[in-house]
Parts: sequence; structure tokens; C-alpha cells
Amino acid sequence: LAASGEGQVVELFGEAGIGKSRILQELRQHLKDEAHTRLRYYCSPYHVETALYPVTDQLLRAGDIRRTDPPDRQLDCLEQLLAGSTKYPNEAIPLIAALLSIPTEGRYPKVDLMAQKQKTRTFELLIEQLEALARSQPVLMLLEDAHFLDPTSAELFDQIAGRIRQLPVLLIATSRPEGAVRWSGFPHATFLTLNRLSRAQAASIIAAMTGGKQLPAEVLDQILSKTEGVPLFVEELTKVVLESGLLQMRDGELVLAGPLPPLAVPATLHDSLMARLDRLDSIRDVAQVGAVIGREFTHELLAAATGLPE
Repeated sequence: LAASGEGQVVELFGEAGIGKSRILQELRQHLKDEAHTRLRYYCSPYHVETALYPVTDQLLRAGDIRRTDPPDRQLDCLEQLLAGSTKYPNEAIPLIAALLSIPTEGRYPKVDLMAQKQKTRTFELLIEQLEALARSQPVLMLLEDAHFLDPTSAELFDQIAGRIRQLPVLLIATSRPEGAVRWSGFPHATFLTLNRLSRAQAASIIAAMTGGKQLPAEVLDQILSKTEGVPLFVEELTKVVLESGLLQMRDGELVLAGPLPPLAVPATLHDSLMARLDRLDSIRDVAQVGAVIGREFTHELLAAATGLPE
């Protein structure tokens, strides 16, 4: 429907690790050979009071605008990003530059609007850019962790959700269960809640990861008990067991190499990931630095931060 011009909004609810991100990943994979524009917006618990944080973050990434670059280069990148997407570039570029804190002195006039008027016009220009992208090809908008949406971004996405009904745009917002249903009043909105897996469903995931080989009963029971039906935990803890050396092949079957230690299966996802990193000593430091930097980063930034050779 969205690709044919009937815009759709989907709100996807579920607790951490339940599979929201996996669904988005599978959707991206499904659409990889179809012409479309993908816009990804990341909300953050550290920026719930930062106005339009997911929007500014997306614009900076889309325009390859780096805070460490000279202002002129940042402005050049912004001009390229907005090229052809606005009827009024001399108005749009200074306003979006102001949103991104990019200086425009000497190239564009200073924005001279009251705060409310500036916000209203900035919203209009951002929606205008979306409409321009949608005229070129269908647009997939992914708004992740919307329960951390700042109030100003929430206002903007409310407007976007209403506007895309006549556009080839699919907007998917993921949220924890405590997140509010935002767009219940829209006829083009769908609401989905992901529930925990049953033991049988979790066991089928484990079987797929072991290539169909049955885990020893006590190992399987421990994984199922500790993961409590959360798919991400099921996968991560199964990986830990398979990589831990606790199991060996005997007569075509997986068996315990020795007694199963009480703490062989980490009790939390954090422990699970750290245990796997401990067995990959050469990349542990790199992974930890990357985690500090954030969700996305360039190869150059990671190399500079770690001080490691290319």
C-alpha cells in the first residue's frame, strides 16, 4: 500500500530484546533489491530533552556532515543534501543550518524569526524534503526507540504521520510497552505488540542455531529458563554455550565435555556479550571503544580512538 502511494504508519511495541530490531533488519533485507529511500531515526535516553535529536542526527548522517569539519564544508554538505528538495533554498538552508548549528555567515542571511515561527517553518521544510524524496521513489522511515522521543520530535512526527497518508511512505516506529500509542486516530495506522516466545518456540530457535542437533537436556533447560522467551537472549546465550567449549561431538551428537558449571550460561545479556568478547581478545578493546562512541561510527573515527593500525 505504501509503495503505491497510500502511506502507512506502523507502531511496533515490545520489551527489550523481544525482536523489534530484528523485524526491521529483516524488512531492510527484504527490500534491499527494491528502489526506495531509507531514513533511520534513533531516539536516545540521553537526549529525551534535546529538541529534534533524532532528526538532527539523521540529517548529519545523511549529509555526511561531521562536526569536526570546517563550517564551510559542513554547509557545502548541507546544500548538497537539500539540493532539489526545496523550492526556497535561500530560506531552507539557513533554517536547517540553524537547526544543525552550522554557521552561515557570509553565505546566507541570518535567520530572523520569532522562535515559534522558526519552529513552524522548519517543520514545514523538513516535511517538504520528505515529500520531495517520496516523489522520486518510495520512502521507508524507521523511528527506533520512540519511547525516548523528545517532545519537539514527537510533535514533528505527529505531523509527518498525518501528512504521509497520500504519499508512498511507510513509517515504522518501535517502542517499549510503556511507550504511548501515538497515532491511534489515524485510519492508516497499524499497531502490533510482540510477545515472548513459548518454550517450544524458543527451542526451535536453538535447534536452528545448532543445525538441528539436540542440546543435552540440562543445557537446553537452563537456556530456556534463563532467557524466559526473549528471542535476543535465546540467541545470545545459545551462542555462548556453543562457543564455550562445554560441548563436544560424540557419535554425531552434542554432549557435555564435563560437568555443567552452575554459571556456565550467563544470567544476563551483558554477561553473555562480555563472555563472548573475552574469548575474542583481539577485538575486545575495539568493540568496547565502539560501544562508547555510539550506534554508528566511521572507520576513521574508530581507528583514531583506538590508536590501532589500520
